[in-house]
Amino acid sequence: MAEERGRTFLVAVDEGDESSYALSWCLKNVVCDRNPKDTIVLLYAKPARVVYAAMDATGYMFAPDFITTMDGYGNEVARSVMDTAKQVCNSLNDQVKVETMVEHGDPRDVICEVADKLKVDCLIIGSHGYGAIKGELLGSVSNHCAQNVKCPVLIVKKPKPDGAHHHH
Repeated sequence: MAEERGRTFLVAVDEGDESSYALSWCLKNVVCDRNPKDTIVLLYAKPARVVYAAMDATGYMFAPDFITTMDGYGNEVARSVMDTAKQVCNSLNDQVKVETMVEHGDPRDVICEVADKLKVDCLIIGSHGYGAIKGELLGSVSNHCAQNVKCPVLIVKKPKPDGAHHHH
């Protein structure tokens, strides 16, 4: 490649192993040419607290102190997600520049906004599952982003651990 411009990869991370897999796949397969100008931006979207309230299956509304706890929990999760993600980066490619962003809001909106704002070269996202609460509401994050982001989107599917591939 003639031009030496660094590329920016936006990786949407969350606490699921889908996203760790997507990140490590990205580091091994996309950023593996050791281009020192490449930057990986780790983005964690912290869902607004209404998501939690709406998702309570038992139909109870949460008490305010519980919502505060959830907020604190969100910060803890964000921190641990980023720590894990940074460890993955360091172990696989210590040359690449890593930046981290934590944004509040619906992951679908947040990821699209950040991707466009930073004019990233590629968005990498796990194929499903965003956040601890699995459900139809959040299952469509990768689809939504793929349709709405201007840059190329790489949706990384984690191989199912179904014992299909035996090592002979």
